[in-house]
Amino acid sequence: MSLQDKVVLITGGSSGIGANTARAFYEAGAKVVLNSRRSDILQQTASQIDSSGENVAFVAGDIGKAKTRQQIVSLAISRFGGVDILFNNAGIFEPKSFLEHTEADLDGYLNLLRGYFFMSQAAITAIQKRGGGAIINIGSMWALHAIAATPCSGSSTAKGAVHALTKNLAIEFAADKIRVNAIAPAVVETPLFDALLTPEQLASFNDFHPLGRNGQVRDITEAVLFLADDSRSSWITGVILPVDGGVTTGRN
Repeated sequence: MSLQDKVVLITGGSSGIGANTARAFYEAGAKVVLNSRRSDILQQTASQIDSSGENVAFVAGDIGKAKTRQQIVSLAISRFGGVDILFNNAGIFEPKSFLEHTEADLDGYLNLLRGYFFMSQAAITAIQKRGGGAIINIGSMWALHAIAATPCSGSSTAKGAVHALTKNLAIEFAADKIRVNAIAPAVVETPLFDALLTPEQLASFNDFHPLGRNGQVRDITEAVLFLADDSRSSWITGVILPVDGGVTTGRN
C-alpha cells in the first residue's frame, strides 16, 4: 500500500465509518487528523486508535464554519507537515416526507454541503504543495436511486450536490494529480441510525439489499482505502462508487 506516512484528514471521525477508517489508515502507517463536533467522544476515539498521540490528532468543531476548517488543515501542517488525503465523511440523515421538511432541516443538510465544499477547498490548497493526493466524499445511494419507503429529499438534494462537486473537482484538479471520488452507500449499520431505528427495524433492511445484508463500516472503509491509495487506484477519478449491496443495480 502507498499510505505509509500519508497525512489524512477525516471529518465525522469520532464514531462509525469515520472512526473505523481512521484506525485502518493508522494501521497502514498514515498520520491522521480527526474532526467531529463532540470533543469528548473525539478525544476518546483518538486515544483508542493511538494512545501515544504521536500519529493521531483531532479538532472538534463544525466543518460548516471556516474557523474549524482552518484549524484542521493548520494542525495537519504543523503536526505532520502537510495534507495528502481528505475523507469528507461527516453526515446527518433522517428519512422524512417532502411536505414535512422544515427550513431548519434543509439548512442542516446545506451546512454539511458547505463543509464538504470548503473543506475540499482548504485541503486542495495544501495537497497541491505535496504534488498530488486524493479526496473521497461520502455521497448517498438515495441521491442516485430514490426509494419510496424511505423518502429523504433533503438529504438527497445535498448529497446529489456532493456527487456533482466530486466530478467537477476531479476534472479541475486532474492536472495537479489530485483524484476526487465519492462513495454512495446504502444502509450501513452505524450510530447514525441509533436514534432513528430499533435494532429490529434496522435488521429488517437486510432484505432490502440484493446481497442479503446491511452494510458494515468495514465495507466502506475498504472502499475508502482503495480510492485513497495510489498503488491501487491511480487511474480512477470522478467516480461515484455505489457501495450498496446491489441496491442500485436494479429492482430486487
